[in-house]
Amino acid sequence: MDNKYFVHKSSYVDENVEIGEGTKIWHFSHIMSNCFIGEKCNIGQNVVISPGVRLGNGVKIQNNVSVYTGVICEDDVFLGPSCVFTNVINPRSFIERKSEYRETIIGKGASIGANVTIVCGHNIGKYALIGAGAVVTKHIPNYALVVGNPGRITGYVCKCGEKLKFQDNHSVCTACQQEYIKSDEKVECVDLGGTKCQY
Repeated sequence: MDNKYFVHKSSYVDENVEIGEGTKIWHFSHIMSNCFIGEKCNIGQNVVISPGVRLGNGVKIQNNVSVYTGVICEDDVFLGPSCVFTNVINPRSFIERKSEYRETIIGKGASIGANVTIVCGHNIGKYALIGAGAVVTKHIPNYALVVGNPGRITGYVCKCGEKLKFQDNHSVCTACQQEYIKSDEKVECVDLGGTKCQY
């Protein structure tokens, strides 16, 4: 056991797994081979991380989530309780389709609500917020607020999570004063000097 991270005694970590410093893996979870888990992640109870999954730094996974092969979570992603990933578009129990796994990327800082289903091959943009119970069936742009089945964009959120109100394609977050500009479905963060920021 590497003392730089914590694994509860009821959980299993297979061989060839890399786990970053400060990460905590709680009860009854299984981390499968060839995974990469970054620093300061928190993996809740009854979580399965399938082979080859990559988690960035600061990822938080709530209870009862299975993260299947093909999923990549960038830094600071939040996966809510019982959210669901898929990795094959047309599964059959009698046909092996491991060569057909589709990649799904969850962008930096994005939050996925409880009981969300993400159909494989659809990426979630940076800082997007997917409301509880939504079903994601298409790519989601940065900062988008998505609800419903099928998931639809109902607005945009700041990187701090507050809903943005745009006027003439410009918005300033009422909570943290971060500034944004919008063109069609593309939202970009700007700094106080008027240039695009790194988020």
